[in-house]
Amino acid sequence: MSRMGDVLAGFHAAWEFESDSVLIRYERGIRTPKLFQALGERRVPHEAIAGVTLTPGRRGTVVLRAELRRGADPLLEAAAGQLKEGCDPYRLVLPAERGTLAEYYADELRAQLKDDGEPAERYLVDAPEAPRQFKAYDAKASFDGKTVNFRWFWTGASSAKWKAGDQSFPVSELSGVEWRSPEVFEGHLRLVPRDGSPAPAQPDQDPASVVFGLGYGPVHESLPFAAAVLAAVRQNGAAAVVPAAAPRRDPADIAERIRHLGELHQAGLVTDEEFSVKKAELLAEL
Repeated sequence: MSRMGDVLAGFHAAWEFESDSVLIRYERGIRTPKLFQALGERRVPHEAIAGVTLTPGRRGTVVLRAELRRGADPLLEAAAGQLKEGCDPYRLVLPAERGTLAEYYADELRAQLKDDGEPAERYLVDAPEAPRQFKAYDAKASFDGKTVNFRWFWTGASSAKWKAGDQSFPVSELSGVEWRSPEVFEGHLRLVPRDGSPAPAQPDQDPASVVFGLGYGPVHESLPFAAAVLAAVRQNGAAAVVPAAAPRRDPADIAERIRHLGELHQAGLVTDEEFSVKKAELLAEL
């Protein structure tokens, strides 16, 4: 391998090649994706890497990418393939003139890999640290490392959630986490109970879920949160749960949400713009 401490700098990040790992440090500039800024840095042991690719990029760039083993990183496991290309934390974009240098490092790194094609038996990349919190559309979610808490917002929570009351979920009672990106419809974070009890089909009716929307639950806040919870669940002895396909809303549920949104708008609690945007989102799901 290259000398310990060799650094390859690209756009938004720099990779430092060490004897047993790659330390990825993310920039904090205004153009850097917010997820990278939230992560700060990631240390990736060689045993977590399944492969390395170097491909042509856009507009005179090349892209160096580390492909991690399945189950090696709680962040990628929580994301379940939903991250956009520009937010891939293991993708380093460099000017094309650094292509030869990038190829050298790629070859050196490949020589250190001993992946057998099997999923990792444990997380090899550290999860984002707790405590963590973020605001969803209908609640404030917080996690102290042992317990997840949902505190409902009266301006967004459904009547079913208000009836159930604020929720607390010890990690010992969970078997997994389902994260749906806020950048698509039906964005939410759902906690999966260890006892296998069935949950309501729609997240806005499920007290074990918080829903995203209107700028709530952004990727750089909700995904590290989900990864931290998932890692704690795994550490507690439960196998990670693979997210299921996102269900479609029932038309009656959408009508109820629009009615509730209209009441908030008439009361002056939601602006004209927020009302129009959210109503359009809901109608698009029919």
